Formats: sequence, structure tokens, C-alpha cells
Amino acid sequence: MDREKIERINELAKIKRERPLTAEEDAERKALYKEYLDAFRANTEAILQSVRIQEKDGTLTPLQKKTDKLN
Repeated sequence: MDREKIERINELAKIKRERPLTAEEDAERKALYKEYLDAFRANTEAILQSVRIQEKDGTLTPLQKKTDKLN
């Protein structure tokens, strides 16, 4: 996500603290925040894909994604 979009998110957050956002501002804020979260999650996923666990025998094992869902 580029710097201008992050600055716009911060600007909208400041405006929201001062007064209620208009419908257009709120929609823009939600869209930008969703884009920010998607980029954050993709970056975190990429980092986790490169993590390896060193076993006692010295072999490196990639992390496995959990398949169990919490009830």
C-alpha cells in the first residue's frame, strides 16, 4: 500500500475524531482500511511462508497451516 493511501486513512481517522464522517468519507475509509488489511495479511502470509522450524536432527521443516477451526 502506498504512502498516500496510509496518510489518507490517518487523515480520515483524525476527521472522524473531530466530527462524524459523511457517507462518502466513511465509504472511502472502509475501502482504504480493507485494502490496508488485505496488504497486511498478504505480507504476514509471505513472511510465515519463509519461516522454517529446525528439528532436533537439524532438518528444516516449513510451518504448516492449521486446519482445525475453533468452535
